[in-house]
Amino acid sequence: MNDTPGWTSPGSAPSDGPDGPDGSRIPGPSAPADANGSAQWSKDQPPAGQWSPPTDRTPPPGPGPNWGTPPPNVNWGRPPAAKPGIIPLRPLGMGEILDGAVKTLRTYWRTVLAITVTVAVISQIANILAERYLVPAAPELNADATPAEQLEQSLEAAQSSLIGLGPALLVTMMASMVSAALLTVVISRAVLGRPVSLGSAWQEARPRLLQLVGLTLLIAVMASAIVAVGLLPGLLIGGAPGVALTLLGGLGAIVASVWLVIRFSLASPALMLERRGVVQSLKRSVKLVQGSWWRIFGITVLTQLLIFLFAMIIAIPFTVIGFAVDGESFTNLLAGTATTFGWPFLIVTGIGSVITSAITYPISAGVTVLLYVDQRIRREALDLELARAAGLPGYGATPGTDTAGG
Repeated sequence: MNDTPGWTSPGSAPSDGPDGPDGSRIPGPSAPADANGSAQWSKDQPPAGQWSPPTDRTPPPGPGPNWGTPPPNVNWGRPPAAKPGIIPLRPLGMGEILDGAVKTLRTYWRTVLAITVTVAVISQIANILAERYLVPAAPELNADATPAEQLEQSLEAAQSSLIGLGPALLVTMMASMVSAALLTVVISRAVLGRPVSLGSAWQEARPRLLQLVGLTLLIAVMASAIVAVGLLPGLLIGGAPGVALTLLGGLGAIVASVWLVIRFSLASPALMLERRGVVQSLKRSVKLVQGSWWRIFGITVLTQLLIFLFAMIIAIPFTVIGFAVDGESFTNLLAGTATTFGWPFLIVTGIGSVITSAITYPISAGVTVLLYVDQRIRREALDLELARAAGLPGYGATPGTDTAGG
């Protein structure tokens, strides 16, 4: 038995290492032996405790610039949203709402254009007839009249024009409401990826038309009342203070009217798709818009701005063509003696208006309906109900659910 502390391999030579703390020898490394038992270690050995690793080792490469970035088109931990129709069933961005409205026009163009072209033609015929036969001729301005008298004459001419265009404006408003009602049904089916014919859209929208008319008139009356209340004090006072008060009151009335219109902007889809009454639809819109007023306002204003720019792009060439065809109207306009435009000019510009309306009507209606769907997805998880209504696997089924209102 070896009583030397430490551990040595069998057959090794006695250790010649340094002394331990208790005076004993610490065993050192044993030298390998050959067949004759002689040591084979080289004589050129480094001193004990002075060995250092090689200095020419190349460190391993570090992480690259895309280290930890998931591969493209991979959505870790979040399955892709179902998309049975024109939009994905999840909260939508502004671009997706506009794209959904355009995609409805592109995918269901037969039904959409059948609605919008019919409405646009009826509206333009009413406008042309009213402008040709109902609008009174503009009175000639007296060159010797004072600025106040010229302003009064201009206001009288504008009032006469509005009175003459009243029937045409009424026809246009009714046609626009019918178009909005039918397009709401088409877009709600497009969300589910289901086509709809003009006949079925009319059959579904017809029972709600009278309530939609009442809703539209009620919102218009409330906005007009706000404007009248804002302008009335300044008009009653008169003079310079009255003018200043009229300007301030008019500005405040416009702001209040815009706030009211946006607050009630989702009432029409709620009435058509949820089959609610007029008052219930207004309350429903207030609930859906609450907390998202600025977002809905921004999307609505941007949509109307795009529609206006598109209308100008179409209207300007047709106006130039109209004046080129009807040279007499252009000459009278330059001379300041034009009272009414001729038939060629009215027909050419009317064709341009029909083209503009046929394309802008579904965009405007589509944005409104998709804003309504988006708000319900964000607040009420409508995406699950829409997926069930579309019959997607894994969501169950909701028999008889055909529209976004369920």
